[in-house]
Order: sequence, then structure tokens, then C-alpha cells
Amino acid sequence: IKQAFILSEDTEITMEANPGTVSLEQLKLCHEAGINRISFGLQSTVQQELDMLGRIHTYEEFLQSYHWARKAGFSNINVDLMFAIPGQTCENWKHNLETIAELSPEHISAYSLIIEDGTPFAKRYRQDAAKREAGEKPQFLPSEDEERQMYEDTAEILSEYGYHRYEISNYAKAGYVCRHNVGYWKRVDYIGFGLGASTLQNPLRYKNTDDLQEYLNRDFSKKELLVLTKDNQIEETLFLGLRMMEGVSLSAFEEHFHCPLTVIYQREIQKLTEKGLLRMEEDRISLTEKGIDLSNMVLSEFLLG
Repeated sequence: IKQAFILSEDTEITMEANPGTVSLEQLKLCHEAGINRISFGLQSTVQQELDMLGRIHTYEEFLQSYHWARKAGFSNINVDLMFAIPGQTCENWKHNLETIAELSPEHISAYSLIIEDGTPFAKRYRQDAAKREAGEKPQFLPSEDEERQMYEDTAEILSEYGYHRYEISNYAKAGYVCRHNVGYWKRVDYIGFGLGASTLQNPLRYKNTDDLQEYLNRDFSKKELLVLTKDNQIEETLFLGLRMMEGVSLSAFEEHFHCPLTVIYQREIQKLTEKGLLRMEEDRISLTEKGIDLSNMVLSEFLLG
């Protein structure tokens, strides 16, 4: 990449790794090669929860990997955590947050479990998920109230440890907001390298082949090519941009799309503002705390047509 592109000296280059799959020697080589940020997919510090998620590592293996990364020279580390796991309690989630925050990684991503159709989780917990959606108490999954409490505990606890919430599920110490994340939510063009990697070159979105042999044979043709319409781009600007705590700039939106956001979404903005889900402050529109709590519903309002 450095041979093909001119990179600034402070370019952020992130590597993702599963705990327990790296060695100190590998991490040193990666750091020496220019990778300066590493993200560990931990998910939980509780072994029972790791087993529930089908993770192949233990918390002890994560700790070893984390300390090796520090020893290898990494000064920018992210840790992924997951809540609303079947059987998880609010106390267990607090324990996860506090345990990782004590390690002081520069960035923490805290996502709720999403049960996707067609997965083993969906088959096992379909009835439980239906109960939760109906407002009934599920047998295995945390209730809606418990999940909401986990959301609130996340923001409160991580704030106490010096983490700034810059997106619904992402927290960073000062100066360590993930540049890739921000670029994605602001729809900045990006190029994907490797199997199945996606590229955005507005108005085009496409991905690389998933076939290793095709890739090795230098088949770099655009797969699943999608030409984004103006409406597609407007929807994504709101759907992604409102995930960030700073929200969406009204002036930047109008400059890019040549039409005020408040005209396109006049009805939606009025309704959501009256419900206390959106706020308008100077040049920005953003979610309120209540809006963050109901973000899926709020964001769906910005789908055109």
C-alpha cells in the first residue's frame, strides 16, 4: 500500500485480531510493518458468556494478547464488548465494563447482541425474542428494561473512566476516536483491499471477490456493483450520520445535496422533535438521549419512499 499511495506520517492503520490467535513475535512484526492500531474481539470477560457466543478464546488468553500488544509497541488498542447476551445480567455487564476499563485501552466498542435470521441463535431464541418484542419477560434473553439499563450503565461507567461516547456504540479516550469508523459514518470514500472487501466511491459501492483463487489470479473486477441514487445517498447520510453524537451538519448537507435537510425531512423532523427524540442546535441535528435509546425506530423514519 505504501508503494502505491502517499500516506501521511500519522496515518491510522488498524488490524483486527481474535484473542489467543497472536504471538508476541507476530505483533512485533505487525507493529514494525506500520500497523499502529489493533482491535481485539473479546466480547466478554465471563467464560460462560464466551461459551454462549461460541468464542474460541478465554479471558486469560485475551489478557495475554493484550499485554503482548502493549509490549510490541501498540499505543492504540480497541476492545469489542457485547451485551444483551442470553443469560447475561446487568451485574455481569457492569463487571465486563469495569474489568476492561481498568486495563485502559484507548477505545471500547460496546454493541448489543443482534440475533440474525438463519443463525443458530435465531433458531434457539426466536420465541424468546418474540416475547421480548411483545413486552413479555423472555426466558433467556435480557428483558427490554434490562437491555436499556445496560445501555445506560455503559455510558455512565465508561464516562467515569474517561471515555467519550462519540457514536451510539463507540467510546474513546481523548485523541483516539477511530478514524475509519468516523469516515464510514460520514460516508467518506474508501477503498477495500482483500477478499470480499467493500469500496465506496460515490455514487458507486462494490466489493471484491470472495473467491481466494480468483483474487490470487488478479480478478479485481467489481462484484455486487451498486449505483447509489441521490435518495440512497441522502438516506445513508442521515441513517449513518445520526449514529454519531455530533449528528449531521445542516450546512454540509445542503452544500452536498443542494437542498436543505429541513425541507426534505420537514415532517419527520417536526414529529421526532416534538417527541423529544431529535434536537436541532445551531447548524446540527442529532439524537437526544431518548432518541439514542430508540435509535432503530428513529433512524427508520429517514428512509425515503
